[in-house]
Amino acid sequence: MTRQDTRAPAKTSWYLLGPAFVAAIAYVDPGNVAANVSAGAQFGFLLLWVIVVANVMAGLVQYLSAKLGLVTGRTLPEAVGVQMSRPIRLAYWGQAEIVAMATDVAEVIGGAIALHILFRLPLLIGGAITGVVSLLLLGIQDRRGQLMFERVITGLLLVIAIGFTASFFVATPPPNEVVGGLLPRFRGTESVLLAAAMLGATVMPHAVYLHSGLARDRHGHPAPGPQRRRLLRVTRLDVGLAMVVAGGVNGAMLLVAALNMQGHQTGSIEGAYAAVRDTVNPTIAVFFAIGLLTSGLASSSVGAYAGAMIMQGLLYRSVPMLVRRLVTLTPALLILACGFDPTRTLVLSQVVLSFGIPFALIPLVRLTSDPTLMGADANQRVTTAVGWVVGVMISLLNVMLIYLTVTG
Repeated sequence: MTRQDTRAPAKTSWYLLGPAFVAAIAYVDPGNVAANVSAGAQFGFLLLWVIVVANVMAGLVQYLSAKLGLVTGRTLPEAVGVQMSRPIRLAYWGQAEIVAMATDVAEVIGGAIALHILFRLPLLIGGAITGVVSLLLLGIQDRRGQLMFERVITGLLLVIAIGFTASFFVATPPPNEVVGGLLPRFRGTESVLLAAAMLGATVMPHAVYLHSGLARDRHGHPAPGPQRRRLLRVTRLDVGLAMVVAGGVNGAMLLVAALNMQGHQTGSIEGAYAAVRDTVNPTIAVFFAIGLLTSGLASSSVGAYAGAMIMQGLLYRSVPMLVRRLVTLTPALLILACGFDPTRTLVLSQVVLSFGIPFALIPLVRLTSDPTLMGADANQRVTTAVGWVVGVMISLLNVMLIYLTVTG
């Protein structure tokens, strides 16, 4: 992940798209599968609007992260680290490292569950295979460059989308009920709590850290002027399209569950697979499992990429990717080896991720609002106000998630 030349190539806007699609993988990871399927199975189309709101908030956060990288030439970890004393910087890295490990736990377990569903592999072996494949995906970035890595991850995102929308070829949701699901409303306390869980778990810390580096490494650090303005416009388009895709996939998960799984026991991902198999047909269920597997593989590689960027930005040193991968993979494999319930562990890993949300969002909004750092590209007052509202809201919702998990 070396810093590129500050002069971005004069290519078409479409050629410049890509970094946001890599970051968007975080929004279709196995944790999202569990939350969206539960929402659709329990409340039908009722909470579809939550996905729309969540993606709008995520789009703002991801754009601010990318803008920080383009304008300052620094990743978010670098920009935060230069303002801290060494002890505080090390403590900040410690929490970010724990978040990276929790991220890997969720992605590896999701991949292991998918391999168990598809091939009846033991979870530990499935987790190891997920780790190895994700390392191979990272090798594409090292050997072929970021552009090829972006294309591969975008291709995997397409596979995920197909996997979770395949059932629509068998039965499509009623349009009037889909439109009705876009009207914000609740149905009892349980729907409020589930909506809070869906909103609070939307923005993943590693995606916020990563996007600043992806944009900087892809486009460089252009000087103020027409080229920077053009890249910022392209970045807004990139983020918008990526969020539409991610939101569409998440919406499809909920719609599939609402259409086919109401009344079924879907307390686990395996239960969701069984519901699709029994309600729709076995072929569509295989597509569902393939989508889950691809989600785990792609998310795991992107999470490890983010972990390396965090370490480089806060510790000022690079670690070989194999070593880096083993550090974050080990806790996931230990959990699988000890026989803990995989779905429950996946949920708990999202709670650990919640601790890292304020450490990513609050510095991001503050830094992108600072005229001395961002110059003329500092956030407008409205953007800053909305950024603070989104950051505080997501942080509070994650605190609520932690409380609800601890209290059962």
